Amino acid sequence: MNPVMINILGFEIRWYSFLLLLAIILGIIMLTKEGKKYDYSKDFLFNLAFWMIIFGFIGARIYYVIFNYKYYLNDPISILKVWEGGLAIHGGLIGGFITLIIYCRKYHTRISKMTDMIIIPLILGQAIGRWGNFFNGEAHGSATTLLELQNKHIPEFIIEGMHINGVYYHPTFFYESIWCIIGLIILLIVRKYKYLKVGQLTSIYLMWYSVGRFFIEALRTDSLMLGGFKVAQLVSIALFAIGLIIFMVLSRKGKFEDLYTEAKGSEIQF
Repeated sequence: MNPVMINILGFEIRWYSFLLLLAIILGIIMLTKEGKKYDYSKDFLFNLAFWMIIFGFIGARIYYVIFNYKYYLNDPISILKVWEGGLAIHGGLIGGFITLIIYCRKYHTRISKMTDMIIIPLILGQAIGRWGNFFNGEAHGSATTLLELQNKHIPEFIIEGMHINGVYYHPTFFYESIWCIIGLIILLIVRKYKYLKVGQLTSIYLMWYSVGRFFIEALRTDSLMLGGFKVAQLVSIALFAIGLIIFMVLSRKGKFEDLYTEAKGSEIQF
């Protein structure tokens, strides 16, 4: 696939950058729409999103560079070439979450309420962003056969895009994008549940995404490694456990206690 979307007089706009920008715009629109229901100002939410995006990108890049340090020691300038790919979602989650904690503490806003509001735009962004990997020809899985891909009813243009140097590969970016879209639908449905506790939406996201990422990562050939283990699988196990614990603890609260639909977020607590 051609990673360049448009080339105007030598100035390139890449699919990767365009899709990330699209995900950001749609995410901010969704966040401000949901925030309006709970008395959050657009300025507050926009500024939060701005700083989370900035430090989320930095965290995603630093995370990726750390686990590929040998390559970047030989070519340090490549650290700045983010348009070529090389952003790790788990690093982005860490950077964004740290930013959110600091921001919410500063403005006396409830952290768990805010994470509940953010994870739906987040998972949509992940679904969209994975297509940037497709156009870059990266984040694919192990070698497979044309017949196997056709049997999975994968669209023909994706199959052809995964035909690289005469070899067919599993489109793991596509698997993860579909998994995130299904997760998005589930979260949107769950958010309408009248007895949903503050924090439970976040816990469901952590469990859902982690399960999918764990098994999809097993197919990938470009995984970040720690010893003989894939880092993304280790992190997925940890995040799933955190999500499960949070969900179980919150489920012990009273039926009408701390409901998502009633919490306004103007209080300093998790």
